[in-house]
Amino acid sequence: GDPAFEKTHTILIGTNYHSLQAAAETAEKLGYHPVILSSRITGEAREVARVLFGIARDTADRNLLASRPCCLIAGGETTVTLRGKGKGGRNQEMALAFLAEIEKDPDGAAGIFFLSGATDGGDGPTDAAGAFAASEIYRQAQEKEISIADALKNNDAYHFFEKLGYLLTTGPTYTNVCDIQLMMIP
Repeated sequence: GDPAFEKTHTILIGTNYHSLQAAAETAEKLGYHPVILSSRITGEAREVARVLFGIARDTADRNLLASRPCCLIAGGETTVTLRGKGKGGRNQEMALAFLAEIEKDPDGAAGIFFLSGATDGGDGPTDAAGAFAASEIYRQAQEKEISIADALKNNDAYHFFEKLGYLLTTGPTYTNVCDIQLMMIP
């Protein structure tokens, strides 16, 4: 209502939905059937991971949203309730929680690849933008005796993924249009 803004117009040239559309176009060029789930995902990162895992499993098992190969795409901005003294951000926490779902049935989850990343290149107080999850990563954690449950309990996704080499580190992108989650099902 301030008169100083009477001639001001705001034009959004980039949004989370635009980034999801670009991801879908790229996925299609790579031979995947893209499905954008939503650009408005919010809530606790762990809970969102459970929901996304369920959608990925139904799509992988039953071609629920698309036939293989497909790429399910979501975006928004989740939160993390801090319970421990570890290091990480909401995207790393979501990837770790997705991995906890894989842990329940790693053979059934084979062929589902997950990525959660911040579009600005930074996730929480870390140099990572996010992290990856897949059955292969779960098996590597088992072999190295790195506990998913302990990392979740301590909110320490960063060190968990750092030990395995599955952090997404892009450096600053100089843009921020929330977060993106990709579920690739070849």
